[in-house]
Amino acid sequence: MEEIEELLQYGRQGYNCGQIMMIRALEMQGKENPDVVRAMTGFAGGIGWSGDLCGVLTGAVAVLGLYAGKGSLQDQDDVRLMFMIEDLIKWFKERYGETYGGIHCNEILGLNSGKIDMDRCPVMIAETLQYIKELLVKNGYDLTGGILDE
Repeated sequence: MEEIEELLQYGRQGYNCGQIMMIRALEMQGKENPDVVRAMTGFAGGIGWSGDLCGVLTGAVAVLGLYAGKGSLQDQDDVRLMFMIEDLIKWFKERYGETYGGIHCNEILGLNSGKIDMDRCPVMIAETLQYIKELLVKNGYDLTGGILDE
């Protein structure tokens, strides 16, 4: 419950789901990066408040990219990234798509029904963060930012 309260606090401070996902990932690495957090702003409300793809999911994909993506000329593409993203999307669709009728923000929050339920967001963030932590470790990543199997 403490984690949910911390996630709610980020929301009260004006951060959206994707930003919160990235903030928590950076915290796991012992880092702060306002530029990366700022870059996540556009994913709010299902990408630019369009009600489209859920910011928890887009944020989770960005977090996987933070760990496994190419960030410099010296970096090599990590083929595990695409498999982790595929695994994440499958899990997300099964976990939330079936429950809420889709993986778009308007479906999850009930924006089209007039019964908006923002309480779903922190729980989804917490569960998705836990899932991607497990996914990263299973694929050889150290949550502090390194790769365990190199």
